[in-house]
Amino acid sequence: MFTNDKTKAVKVGNIVIGGGAPITVQSMLNIPAHDIEGNVAQGLELEKKGCEIIRLAVPDMQAAKTVYALKENLKIPVVADIHFDYRLALESLAAGADKIRINPGNIGSDDKVKAVADACKQKNVPIRIGVNSGSVEKSTLEKYGSATPEAIVESGFYHISLLEKFDFDDIVLSLKSSDTAKMYRAYELAAEKCRYPLHLGVTEAGTESMGVIKSAAGIGGLLLRGIGGTIRISLTDDPVKEVESAKKLLKAIGLRNSGVKFVSCPTCGRTKINLIKIANEVEQKLERVDKNITVAVMGCVVNGPGEAKGADIGIAGGDGCGVLFKKGEILRKVPENELVNELIKEIEKI
Repeated sequence: MFTNDKTKAVKVGNIVIGGGAPITVQSMLNIPAHDIEGNVAQGLELEKKGCEIIRLAVPDMQAAKTVYALKENLKIPVVADIHFDYRLALESLAAGADKIRINPGNIGSDDKVKAVADACKQKNVPIRIGVNSGSVEKSTLEKYGSATPEAIVESGFYHISLLEKFDFDDIVLSLKSSDTAKMYRAYELAAEKCRYPLHLGVTEAGTESMGVIKSAAGIGGLLLRGIGGTIRISLTDDPVKEVESAKKLLKAIGLRNSGVKFVSCPTCGRTKINLIKIANEVEQKLERVDKNITVAVMGCVVNGPGEAKGADIGIAGGDGCGVLFKKGEILRKVPENELVNELIKEIEKI
C-alpha cells in the first residue's frame, strides 16, 4: 500500500502534496464565478482562516478573469475547476492557476488532452483528476453494474492513462462518493497501486451536522492509515466551516499539533456544576489563544485531575465550585462563577 510518504511529491504553487509532506487543507469558493470582488473577499477570508489551497469553478471564459484577480490578491495556491472545455483550462493557466482540476476523458479528443497536458508541463502546473460516483464512464458502469468502488478506481486510472500517454505525470487523484463506505473502499483500492498523491473527500456530504460526521469517518479513517495527501470537507454551508472542520479533524487525529487542544468530559450524575455551559464558554475563549497546550474541563473533582492529568491546565467541578489543576496537581479551589476567568488567567501565565 502506498502511503503519503511513498507517493510522488506534487508541487501546487508554494505547497507540496504527497511525498511525505504535511496534509493540506482545501476548500472551494461558492460565490458566483463572475463576481470577482465577492470571490476575492471570500478567498481572503478563507486564507485568513487557514485554508491552504483554494478552488474556483471556471464555467466560461469570463470566469477565468476571476482567476487573475485571485492570483493578484491571495498568497495561497489557486485551482481552476474545469469541465468539458479544454480552452478554459488553457485560459486559466494563462491567468496564473496553480493547478487544474479536470477529467481528461470528458474534454474530447487526444489533441485537446495533449494541449492541456503540454501547457501544464510548460508551466509546471499539476492536474487533479477528480472522479466521483456520478462521473464514471458508461462502459465501466456496465462492466461493474453500478458505480462500485472498483468502478470508481478503474475510471480514475483510465483518466491517469490519458495524461501519461503524453508523458505527463504531475498528477493528484481524487475518488469521491457521497457514500462514505464506498469512498473509503475506493481510496483503499487506489492506495494499493497508485503512485500519485490522493485528494480525500466525501462528495455531497450534506449540511454541517451530517457532513462533518461523514467526512470525519471517511477522511479521518484513511488518514490514520497513512492514505491521503490533501483533504477537503465538503459542506452545504459557508466554506469557512469546511476549513475549520478540516483543521479540527487533523488536530483530533494528531496530524496538526499547533494551537490549543481542548478536552472535556461528557458529564454524568456526579456533575454538580453547569459543565456544558462552562465547556462551551472555555472553548470559545480558547479560539483566541495561540499556545501549544492541552486544556481540560472536567465534571468532578474525584476523576477530573486524574483522568486529565496529561493536560497542561484544567478545571474540575465540585458542588457549586471547582478546582484549578495543572499537570494533575490541584492549584486551588474556585467558585463556579469564577472558574472560566481564573482558568484563562492561568493559561495566560503559561
